[in-house]
Amino acid sequence: MFVTTADSANALFTRASKAILSQGRSVAPRGMATAELMGAYLKLADPTARLVNLGPHRVLNPAFAAAETVWILSGSNADWIHDFNSRLAALTNYGALQGAYGPRLRRWHGKLDQLDYVRQQLTRDGESRRAVVQIFDPVRDTVGHKDVPCTLGYRFYLRAGRLEMHTSMRSQDVWLGLPYDLLTTTVLHELMAGWLGAEVGDYHHHVDSLHLYAQHQGAAWQLAVDPPASQRWQQVGVPWEDFDLVLKQVTAGEAVGHPVWDGFAAVIASYRLWKAGQRDEARTRATEATGPLPEAMGLWYDQREQKAPLAQMPSPAIPAKR
Repeated sequence: MFVTTADSANALFTRASKAILSQGRSVAPRGMATAELMGAYLKLADPTARLVNLGPHRVLNPAFAAAETVWILSGSNADWIHDFNSRLAALTNYGALQGAYGPRLRRWHGKLDQLDYVRQQLTRDGESRRAVVQIFDPVRDTVGHKDVPCTLGYRFYLRAGRLEMHTSMRSQDVWLGLPYDLLTTTVLHELMAGWLGAEVGDYHHHVDSLHLYAQHQGAAWQLAVDPPASQRWQQVGVPWEDFDLVLKQVTAGEAVGHPVWDGFAAVIASYRLWKAGQRDEARTRATEATGPLPEAMGLWYDQREQKAPLAQMPSPAIPAKR
């Protein structure tokens, strides 16, 4: 069992990567060579320090991080997400991503908004142990489609005025998946705390198979043992009754008058300009907002233009490879 606690995502990511390199065993599910740790518990003591940014070795695509977060939290499985990660299209069955988290989160079997359920459950009973969000669905996920969710579910516990969040995963690719998952889940964690009027407690990440693919191990060795701390974010909270409208506007790249969500909108709009070949306009749009995501967008563009080696700039997360 591997256990570690860190105050920021940079440190948590680095410790997990180094642990796999030093303690992991070689396995090759579906013929893909990995080093694997079985049984991992990662605790992020400050969930607001959520962005992994460890250039030049690991720089996320901030636009995909933002897009995936709003795509999931809005309950979407629409294919606009492919504009931010073209590799996702290879994972579709029947023209759509069957394992998309969003519909399961917001419309379980077409009926239950699990975010609203958790919010109401903890409002009614602040010490409840039933504030559970289910992602893995045995009915859907045993029929053979390509994108089986790696996340099993989320649990929330309100104790002494602080909201703790736990995520359980059957599988986690530390290099491609963990940084993006940390961002999405800790944003959800902080949002839920705000809806409950609670402080943000520790974030707990439980993984059965924590692994690192062979093609990323060279870059992982180059990570500094003691990385700089991730920047703390401003508060992400928005009222529950405004939440879906905010996500709709942000998805369209529109500012909403909230510093963090305006950062999400800026990098989403900026990336669409970049993909359209409007490079200068893309950089300008990214600078129209402040915060960790817009700042990281500029670094990602720099790496793209410098044509850094693929090993140093992995593609965004691909759920089927976690």
